[in-house]
Amino acid sequence: MTVISVDLSNRPYDIHVRAGLLADVGAVLTPYARNGRMLVVTDENVVQAVLPKFEATLRGAGIACATFTLPAGEAGKSWTQLERLTDWLLEQHVERSDHIIALGGGVVGDITGFAAHIIKRGCAFVQIPTTLLAQVDSSVGGKTAINSAAGKNLVGAFHQPALVLIDPELLSTLPTRQLAAGFAEVVKYGLIDDKAFFEFCADNLDSFFSGDPDIRAQAIIRSVQSKARIVAADETERTGTRALLNLGHTFGHALEADTGFSDRLFHGEAVAAGMALAFRYSVRLGLCPAQDAQNVAQLLQRAGLPTTLSEAGVTANGATLVDYMRHDKKMSAGTLPFLLARGIGQTFLSKDVVLDDVAAFLDSEA
Repeated sequence: MTVISVDLSNRPYDIHVRAGLLADVGAVLTPYARNGRMLVVTDENVVQAVLPKFEATLRGAGIACATFTLPAGEAGKSWTQLERLTDWLLEQHVERSDHIIALGGGVVGDITGFAAHIIKRGCAFVQIPTTLLAQVDSSVGGKTAINSAAGKNLVGAFHQPALVLIDPELLSTLPTRQLAAGFAEVVKYGLIDDKAFFEFCADNLDSFFSGDPDIRAQAIIRSVQSKARIVAADETERTGTRALLNLGHTFGHALEADTGFSDRLFHGEAVAAGMALAFRYSVRLGLCPAQDAQNVAQLLQRAGLPTTLSEAGVTANGATLVDYMRHDKKMSAGTLPFLLARGIGQTFLSKDVVLDDVAAFLDSEA
């Protein structure tokens, strides 16, 4: 077992990483079960692939569970589903002392955490991420949200989990496309401030996708350690440090908006294309060596990820994509900060990007 602590001053919590952890999760969760019962939120995919084993280990520990099932994919992060979920929690007589279980990918974790934040003015919750993207990114750090008509994750709150349980063996249940989407977030940590980790990802890509358990565990642990360190330094993005985790997301969210926040483009795929765009835009501005941008794109392409607008299935022009960006949560006084790069492992936050130039750049990418 590897235990990684998120050192927040008022509510620290641990992240447990161990292959086979799901088989013993009942014993781990026993202290979090009120009156021998837990409330579990999951989605249609996890019900088929993971839930039976999860319920069995709870029964083995003497814990009963009631389960709420969301639609799979971004459709699960809507006002309609939030209403359904909160009504169900109230029907189950949820109490503030309960720990609601988020068993699933990023969508499940995001909406469960948000519901836990608002229900009865705040309940605890536990993250058990079942996708790579959720294991290395969304389950850690306390960002919770739903989507709205105006854009992605615009309605939400910071609400830290009480515990995060990560079992790398769950990755064996994922289709290759889902695994690749999560791999984009793994690569992101190398691009932010750890060139050696980027090189680790490049050197071990084939082993990772072939299922090497040691390589997968190392990739998850190093990613989570990076995120825990950044979150502890800037929990609610007050200093700008945590904003580094948004590399690729400003471009990526615009691409998701153009593709209707649907399975046409998974979030991790949008982030991959967004990171490649951020590096090429940095080259355009004279900030980053062209070879670094090429190396980033080549690694993402090797993983089967999109790196261009056309590969992402995006047909909108630059002005339209920039209009999507104007809804970004980071907009302040009409200015949108961008994550740019001086090279691999040298990401920084720029507050002087001209959006008209971004639109022209995107038109040149079409």
